[in-house]
Amino acid sequence: MSKILIVDDDKELTNALNLYFSSLGQLIEVCDSGEDAVQLLASFEYDLIILDWTLPGISGHEVCKTFRERGGQTPIIFLTGKEHVSFLETALDSGADDYMVKPFEVRELFARIKTLLRRRTGAYSSELKVGNLVLKPEMNLLFTSSAEIRLRVKETALLEYLMRHPNRAFNAQQLLNAVWSSDSEGSTNSVRTWMNLLRRKLEGIGQTDLIKTISGSGYMIEDETAIEK
Repeated sequence: MSKILIVDDDKELTNALNLYFSSLGQLIEVCDSGEDAVQLLASFEYDLIILDWTLPGISGHEVCKTFRERGGQTPIIFLTGKEHVSFLETALDSGADDYMVKPFEVRELFARIKTLLRRRTGAYSSELKVGNLVLKPEMNLLFTSSAEIRLRVKETALLEYLMRHPNRAFNAQQLLNAVWSSDSEGSTNSVRTWMNLLRRKLEGIGQTDLIKTISGSGYMIEDETAIEK
């Protein structure tokens, strides 16, 4: 599962994209102004940003420039009605990774999203492995050599995030920003509650020590193969 921010004031388009991507197991958040996008990007973490070039108030171009100047590395795909090559040059110069001209096929957009995520960190792999544990995020299934369990969506999201970032500790606030949408009623207590539920399921398949609590730092999954790489 990837967390994607869609910034566009075309509600018909954002509703269609939200419905399509959510059906594929992605966590989607939508806002309709450049000002809201700047605030969200300053406080929350996303795996990819879909950004309309023409927005009320702050333009998509300025949102992109501001985000990059603040050190943001998240892939950005621009949506635009402009086809001229000069637009492409301006978009890429501002920090965009790709762009699509409206109207477009949503399946092509999703194909480009997968390509960018794969390029970034292998983030769109269909399964993740740590030791003898295999997670298939799109199916919410977790396997060992001798067991298979189904996870709830939020359990999958937490486990997936830690498995994608092995040997790094994340506190409850960082996990909240990465896994929950900004308009949810989640809190750091919600993170701890879901983490406890996830750990109980892991205990049931003999993975009691998979998620470690690092005093003063947060939660972490260790992976010696990742260290060796």
